[in-house]
This record gives sequence, structure tokens and C-alpha cells, in this order.
Amino acid sequence: MGACMSCGVVGTSDANSASAIIAMALKGSQVLKIDGYSRTKGLGSGKFIKSEPFDIGGHLWCIRYYPDGQTEESAGWIEFYLQLNHNNARRVDASYMFSLLDNVGEPVPPYCLSDGVIRTFNNSSYAWGYKKFIERKALEESDYLKDDCFRVRCHVTVSKEIRTEVTSQFVTVPPSDMNQHIGSVLSSGVEADVTFQVGEETIAAHRVVLAARSPVFMAELLGPMKERKSHVRIDDMEPRVFKAMLHFIYTDALPEMDKGDTDAMAQHLLVAADRYDLERLKLMCKHKLCECISTSMWTTLVLAEQRGCKGLTETCFRFLKSPSNLKTIMDDDRFQHLTTSCPSLPNELLANVAR
Repeated sequence: MGACMSCGVVGTSDANSASAIIAMALKGSQVLKIDGYSRTKGLGSGKFIKSEPFDIGGHLWCIRYYPDGQTEESAGWIEFYLQLNHNNARRVDASYMFSLLDNVGEPVPPYCLSDGVIRTFNNSSYAWGYKKFIERKALEESDYLKDDCFRVRCHVTVSKEIRTEVTSQFVTVPPSDMNQHIGSVLSSGVEADVTFQVGEETIAAHRVVLAARSPVFMAELLGPMKERKSHVRIDDMEPRVFKAMLHFIYTDALPEMDKGDTDAMAQHLLVAADRYDLERLKLMCKHKLCECISTSMWTTLVLAEQRGCKGLTETCFRFLKSPSNLKTIMDDDRFQHLTTSCPSLPNELLANVAR
């Protein structure tokens, strides 16, 4: 949680007291149903409707619903904000995520918004949330508005510390940093026992780590022919993509990506994850692609079809149900490429949009 703490010890020369501090997080969520959506429009920019209070982590919260946006700039958008609802807590540190729900209660990927930052809430009227959560027009043309109703979920994670008295020396239990230690083994190359020739680069790694994470590497590096696999050539992958995959294998996290390269890297990594049977990496790449679906529509759709990613394909189809989105995408030259590379997709696309 990034908090730095110190403790003063008071006692005699032969007796000390100490504490162990364990940082914990309390989580919960609240589903807000907007029933009678059409009657909330026209309330005016900056005006909101407040939900009933709900308890998460021992604190009362409420959700502010702005049907016409918080400012004139966002007048055509719907916005949601989270507010601490009671006055007996001076400050609460928490992170949050707002998700639009489909008709079966599942989050809709393009509208699952979280910056992952722990925010400080206090007893003032200030609230944290998202500008331009969803455009009114997009909601009204979607399947998520049904019988003049739609639902959003607010997931809240409250930071909390529990102090337990002990009689030993002072101990602070930090978050796990195992991924950093294992990641440093990769970057240092210490005791590496297998190398990969990827393009013009030679990359060293540890066969036991790769085999533990990937059944494909397990067969290649620890199978019957393992004595022949101390050097492996990879001809159909860029070095930066292979390194990003290794970073995930050693740390269970995606590497930092340039904003302009996120969708392309996610696409390449999805192919690599499929090849080496890294299911968690595939899911993380799908999530990244869902977040930037508007900027990489056609390449993402083709990739989803080729790799059998049904959920990602359905996300693309949902995006195209908006007439404005569909017109923009079909005017793109890449639509003609789609008819050549995946002949079945245009018909399937048009059939889904028609439904």
C-alpha cells in the first residue's frame, strides 16, 4: 500500500513492547439500478441523484448519478461518482471501479473503468469518479438499456490496518515482493541454462521457470529431447514481444507499455500466449484489447476470430451495434482487407449487428 510507518517504543531497560502491523484491504460492491432512465434525462448539467447509503469496510458510501454530466462539456454523457456518506470518519483511503452491467449481470468490458489508484475520501461533499462514463446516445442504442432500466456496479476496496500486540521485537509485514526477486533472476541472467535466438538477439532464461509456467515449454525443455534444447531458435516473433512474454512468466504481470503501442503489443502477446498456452496472459491481453477496442477494431476482430477468442469477438460486435461506430469502421479501408483475410467475418458481423 506504499505507506511508511514508524513506532516509538517506551519501556524499562529490561522490557520492551512492540507491534506487528499487517496491512489489509476490505472489499465489497454495490449494484445501482436506474429504473425509469428516460425520466432522469434533462435534470441539467452538474445536478445528480444520490443512491441509498451502503456499507463497505465499516464505512457508509453512496453513488452520485449525473444523467446530464457534471459539467457543460459532458452534457451528452452519463457520469458516476463515489462519495463517503458519513461524518464520523475524517479520511478513508480506497480504490474503486465502476462497471456497466449487461442483461445477465456481467460487466461490459469497454465500460469497466478503474485507474487502480488509492484515493483519499473525507467527510466533505467531494466525490471521486469518472467523467464521460458512457455517452447517452451509446447507452440508448445498446442492449444494456432494457425496459427503460440499466444497472452499474461500483466495486470498492477500502485500505485498513489491524494492529496486534506481540511480545517479540517490532515486525512490519510488507506486501509480497516475490515477483520482483524472480524477475531480477531473469534480468541478471544468473544460472541461466537455456538461450533463445529471437531475430538478431540472444536471450537467456531458466528452463525450470519456463517449464513451471508453460506446458509447451515443459515439453520442449524438460521432455525426452531436453538435452538438445539448450539453445532454441524463434523465427516468427519479435524480440520485444518474446521479452514481454518472459517478463510475464517471471513476474505474473505485464511490462510497462508505451500508450501508443499498447494495442499492438497486446495483439502480439495474445498470439504468443496462445502459442505457449499461457491462459492468464491471454486473459490479460483480451482485457487490454477490450479497453482500446475503438482504435484497433479490425485487427482485434481478425485476431479474435483466428485465435478462437469468443468473448473478444462479442465485445467487438457490441461496439459495432452503435450506428455511428459501425459507419466509421465500415468507411475504413481495413474493412476491405477483412473480407479477404477472414471472408466469413463480414457476414457474421452484419448478422450480429442486425440482431
